[in-house]
Amino acid sequence: MAKKSSPFCSFCGRAEQEVELLITGVHGNICNDCVRQANSIIVDSNGEGAVSHTQAKYDVSQHKILKPKEIAAFMDQYIIGQDDAKKVMAVAMYNHYKRLKHVVEDDVEIEKSNIIMVGETGTGKTLIAKTVARILQVPFAIADATVFTQAGYVGEDVESILTRLLQACDYDVDAAQQGIVYIDEIDKIGRKSDNPSITRDVSGEGVQQSLLKLLEGSEVLVPPQGGRKHPDQKMIKINTQNILFICGGAFEGIDKMIARRIETSSIGFKSPTEKNKFDRSNLLQYVNAQDLRAFGLIPELLGRLPVVTYLNPLDKDALKRILTEPKNALIRQYKRLFEYENIDLKVDEDALEYMVDKAYTYKLGGRGLRTICEMILTDAMFELPSAEHNGNFTITLDYAKEKLEKSKLDILRSA
Repeated sequence: MAKKSSPFCSFCGRAEQEVELLITGVHGNICNDCVRQANSIIVDSNGEGAVSHTQAKYDVSQHKILKPKEIAAFMDQYIIGQDDAKKVMAVAMYNHYKRLKHVVEDDVEIEKSNIIMVGETGTGKTLIAKTVARILQVPFAIADATVFTQAGYVGEDVESILTRLLQACDYDVDAAQQGIVYIDEIDKIGRKSDNPSITRDVSGEGVQQSLLKLLEGSEVLVPPQGGRKHPDQKMIKINTQNILFICGGAFEGIDKMIARRIETSSIGFKSPTEKNKFDRSNLLQYVNAQDLRAFGLIPELLGRLPVVTYLNPLDKDALKRILTEPKNALIRQYKRLFEYENIDLKVDEDALEYMVDKAYTYKLGGRGLRTICEMILTDAMFELPSAEHNGNFTITLDYAKEKLEKSKLDILRSA
């Protein structure tokens, strides 16, 4: 019986053992080297120095760079209040673009200033990040710090943050190396206590230590599909020197640490009136790196997050504006849902006030508003699509009270 011949490339004639990859077709084969050469021929035929769609999309030199006030004005369309956080974010975005366009001609090299945002739940930390991503001309990725563990333990390695950035720009390494990453829930990896422990804190302090070189700037080997590294897979090398990192977290209970620091920081003779000048209703505006360290972030990590900003807690006026004013306001979202059924949804002013009062008692920020809206509108969204007639549907104060009482909201709250 004749020995079966080894497959070979139909273009260059090399055998399967001589190439990295041989792609088999119906009537022939092609190796990876011939594929690359064919691709370069196609690029050259489209014009000298032609670039891919991804490269053109994220080429900063080809786009108009928005000024900080223009970036803040865009965020105003979607986010109510939080002027201080918007200002910090707009300046950070603009400076990031200037760093990318900056050509080092002398010894002055502009370094990045990573940001950490502190704010209660539902005040808009993630919303700010998502809104900024709409106008950015660089790749943007959002990662959740709660899934990460120290290398070698069950969970995800911190390098998978960069995998999300690569996926956002179709694995264009040059584009990814000038991107922006938002790491949410950074407070969940706080060190459990200041006392040294016999066991390793693999999902807390261990993750912070793994993030150090990533935030500062170094060459990192990234698994293309994320998850765990293993010896047989091919890694992608990314330099994080020009990647801007923004971290956000609720830091539940840090206001007590701020209050303690403010009370004990006065040394010498000061009148009580001076001490009372602090705004007790919003202590987060006085947050600094010392408070974050007391919460559980290690000093090495805080040194790589030099810009600390805060988000104000939402008052009733802000909650009401969130319901109606932004482009993606909650009431507008529900109006659109009812429009699909040819129903015109209207909400009375006193019903809006009632919904805001109830949401404010929950202290869940903007997310509490959605909870209230769902409780009030669930029955209507269940019944009206099957109704014979279409027309107007108005939420009155009595209707809102009836539906919230039916949901036993106050009983659950008191429990």
